[in-house]
This record gives sequence, structure tokens and C-alpha cells, in this order.
Amino acid sequence: MAKYSKKAQEKVGETMHEMKEGKLKSGSGKKVTSKKQAVAIGLSEARKEGAKVPKK
Repeated sequence: MAKYSKKAQEKVGETMHEMKEGKLKSGSGKKVTSKKQAVAIGLSEARKEGAKVPKK
């Protein structure tokens, strides 16, 4: 199992919370309903912020 940094875990938690509230949008602007997609978005945002996240 891949180890994620604390910062990455927090970012994924935030995106999951947004998804559950119905506020998370994908790149095309559509509402995200999949948990897997929400996790992927969170990890992507964490990567952009410089958090320790394994490669895609």
C-alpha cells in the first residue's frame, strides 16, 4: 500500500467532504459523484501543492 503524506491525506479528506456536500466539480465542470474520482482529484491537488504523493 502506498504511503501518503499528512498533507495529502488532509487534501483527500477535504475533497471527499466537498463531494459528499455536492460541491466538488471535475475539470469539465460536471459534478463528481464517484469516490474514486474524488480521491484522484485530491491526490492531484496535493501533488500540485508539493505534497509527498506516489506517481500516477
